Amino acid sequence: MATLKLKPKPRTAATEPRPARAPVRGAGSAPRKRPTLSEAQVQRAEREARYQEQLRQRFGDRPPPAFTRRNEPARTPQPAPKPRRANTAFESRPPTRERAPRDEPAHAEIPGSMRLSKRMSELGIASRREADEWIAKGWVRVDDQVVSELGSRVVPGQRITVDAKAKFQQAQKVTVLLNKPVGYVSGQAEDGYEPAVVLVTPQNLWREDRSGTRYLREHLRGLAPAGRLDIDSVGLLVLTQDGRIAKQLIGEDSEMEKEYLVRVQTVSGDALPDSSLELLRHGLELDGEALRPAQVEWVNDDQLRFVLKEGKKRQIRRMCEAVGLKVLGLKRVRIGRVMLGDLPPGQWRYLRSDESFA
Repeated sequence: MATLKLKPKPRTAATEPRPARAPVRGAGSAPRKRPTLSEAQVQRAEREARYQEQLRQRFGDRPPPAFTRRNEPARTPQPAPKPRRANTAFESRPPTRERAPRDEPAHAEIPGSMRLSKRMSELGIASRREADEWIAKGWVRVDDQVVSELGSRVVPGQRITVDAKAKFQQAQKVTVLLNKPVGYVSGQAEDGYEPAVVLVTPQNLWREDRSGTRYLREHLRGLAPAGRLDIDSVGLLVLTQDGRIAKQLIGEDSEMEKEYLVRVQTVSGDALPDSSLELLRHGLELDGEALRPAQVEWVNDDQLRFVLKEGKKRQIRRMCEAVGLKVLGLKRVRIGRVMLGDLPPGQWRYLRSDESFA
């Protein structure tokens, strides 16, 4: 059977159009479509708005009298007695709030009044920083009226209450009792030594903790030491998120007792005279300031018990040095009514709800 082979029909301009080619000119150079009347009005309004904003940024609310807007004739300065013509470019701008003169206080001071946050701190409701936070959130009432402006003042007789949200937030803050070992600093890391807060981990939580508080990572946020314990000393260190407790322990007017057991020996090798023991109790000065009276007594032949109501840097070591004693070991065993107890070195526990320093 014969097979027919058909030759392809030659391609011509009449039978098939030429493939489209890229335009010779660059992309976008073709004539643009003319906007409609409404589109042109919108574009003109946008340009005018940008122009007005540039005027505001350049001149503020009062442009100079000789300023010339585009498409407008130049304005001549008006005579001094006559008011200047208002610039319509700034009519849509909202009026600015008038500020009080700098020489006048933002809040009038009533005789005998004080800042609300300071009064709340004095009453033990919250720390000053915490109080300012609550005031800004509208969680504080004075005589049943919400006060939300920082710097507000009150007089001692006014009644201050806080919202339940503030009490709940405060209840979530924790206080940690740590038995600090040698080699850790109380606060920020220094000279290559780690801060004591690195010991507050789930692994170091004392298994005999009876607080009922479950460990959360949020408990480390803002956890700060309330008092010092130098790198060579051991014993009770308090770390807290609660500003009220920090003020209670280290505030300027704090009267909190702190008890230490100090192992010592005399530099001369002789027994410590009674007069030197009396000096430890009262009569020494540090940094040009007289120290407050302290309780100092012998526990055994080489150990003294100190009870102080202040906490200057390395105070006990410097006191002992002043009377010829060398400190061999120092341990803090009590702060206020809270005892170190059987808490092992390097471990920590939560302050229980039934415990209080005062």
